[in-house]
Amino acid sequence: MAEKDNDKVVSLSGARHKSTENEKEEKTEKEVVICSFCSRPNHQVLKMIQGPGVNICSECTMIAVQYLILEDRIPSGQAQQILDAFWQGAKNNK
Repeated sequence: MAEKDNDKVVSLSGARHKSTENEKEEKTEKEVVICSFCSRPNHQVLKMIQGPGVNICSECTMIAVQYLILEDRIPSGQAQQILDAFWQGAKNNK
């Protein structure tokens, strides 16, 4: 289960910090990554992006994107299709 959960975590800070393969294996086996915005762990979300000192899950990312798109009050048809597809997929995966 831990291996599957950690496949959901994408680290953006990994390019800055080069660790050995052994360190990576130890870290991913035990690591629980928490979203800095909603406080959900990586095993309760679709994907998690891990940055330097901050993490954001796919759901919080889409909420932010949706806010930025809808703030203009005129979402393009393509943007709306992407948002609809994401939220439908999120409902089906729960």
